Amino acid sequence: MIIQLTDPADPRVSDYTSLTDVQLRKLREPDEGMYIAESSRVLRRALDAGHQPRSFFMAEKWLPELSDVIAAHPEVPVFVGTAQMLEDITGFHLHRGAMAAMHRPAPANIPALLAGARRVAVLEDIVDHTNIGAIFRSAAALGVDAVLVSPRCGDPLYRRSIRVSMGTVFQVPWARLPEWPEGMSLLREAGFTTAALALEPDSLTIRELAGRQYGRLALILGTEGDGLGHATLAQADHSVMIPMYAGVDSLNVAAASAVAFFATQPGAAG
Repeated sequence: MIIQLTDPADPRVSDYTSLTDVQLRKLREPDEGMYIAESSRVLRRALDAGHQPRSFFMAEKWLPELSDVIAAHPEVPVFVGTAQMLEDITGFHLHRGAMAAMHRPAPANIPALLAGARRVAVLEDIVDHTNIGAIFRSAAALGVDAVLVSPRCGDPLYRRSIRVSMGTVFQVPWARLPEWPEGMSLLREAGFTTAALALEPDSLTIRELAGRQYGRLALILGTEGDGLGHATLAQADHSVMIPMYAGVDSLNVAAASAVAFFATQPGAAG
């Protein structure tokens, strides 16, 4: 159902308005049960993951490339407009082909998510959506089974997170913890050893942690700047550090996640 846009104030495209207003979108999207998939590749990955579209939004030149997607969802409106019209609606120049407003999937059941997992990542209060997306991409690439995010962590389904992850956020099961660090009890009940990445005097090195070959391991990553909270460090089974050289004190949290995920792959010790 292709709809030609003639008015940027058309209420039917309210899902796409003010996409550059981060604070507004962080409030709107979860409350309205939706998220934005940006670029034809990302929206295809969302659809492949079983997510359901509310609408599609694109310049007319992208219709042929997405003809199969449109044909597969004949009941979903396809909003088409000039480049200027789309920019007036979204607040930026749309140069990645197309967008889709998607229905958010139902929240995952955390005990069920943990039941079949061997390695999980826990993100504590990480607010930079670029970092969140990069962590999910590393998690997918390096075999992390699931990701848990703290109540104050940024939204993995925010547009930038999805884009940076290249859509891998749809591949890695994830859930938002109802409370933290109290939620660490869910990990203990599921048999996980908890390892907090932090530069503490008694920290294991990442190689030492990997060498212990824990059957079920949860790697906890802290917010940009302040790192992990004292209560988290007190409750974790271990603190873990990545040795640094050349006077560098630490890595960006996304880079640190990739190192930790790689080092703790089953059978990777040594």
